[in-house]
Amino acid sequence: MKAALPALVSILALAACVPATKAPPAQGAAPSRPAPLRPAPVQAPTMTTPTSAETNWMDIPATAGNWSFAAFPFGSQAIFRGPAGLDTGLSLSCNAQSRQVTLLRLGRADRPLSMRILTETASRSGIAEPVAEQLPGVVLRLDPNDPLLDAMALSKGRFAVEVEGLAPLYLPSYAEVSRVIEDCR
Repeated sequence: MKAALPALVSILALAACVPATKAPPAQGAAPSRPAPLRPAPVQAPTMTTPTSAETNWMDIPATAGNWSFAAFPFGSQAIFRGPAGLDTGLSLSCNAQSRQVTLLRLGRADRPLSMRILTETASRSGIAEPVAEQLPGVVLRLDPNDPLLDAMALSKGRFAVEVEGLAPLYLPSYAEVSRVIEDCR
């Protein structure tokens, strides 16, 4: 009997771990039914393309390419060149004699186009004039003390240039950009 006592205690302990079962419904009571599932409302898909105002341009991958710098007797120039064969060039030039900073965006244009510069702290649009010098493009001229130039140089590592009809450029604000700006001051 003493050997059976530990076995009986073990069985009672295990029985205490089993959850209690629900009592059967009283006779004549209707069995409870779960509430019917209702499908979630379906929204029609929207077919909109996000605009630059809806998209954070700082999250868009940078334009492929690199900056280079060149000093000239009349000033200096920073040139952003994309991969070979792609029309993604931009130059930032200082004309020390006229004290003017020029942004040249490569691309064909037969009329003035809107150019917008976006930085972390400022953005501005201007009218870029077409040029057909060695390479076709549009030019926007700025005063060397324009706060937009400082914003470009210090813009969390990048700035954007948008010209109507051309692919936008998302460019790193490397030292070449700052150097051209400082050369004109």
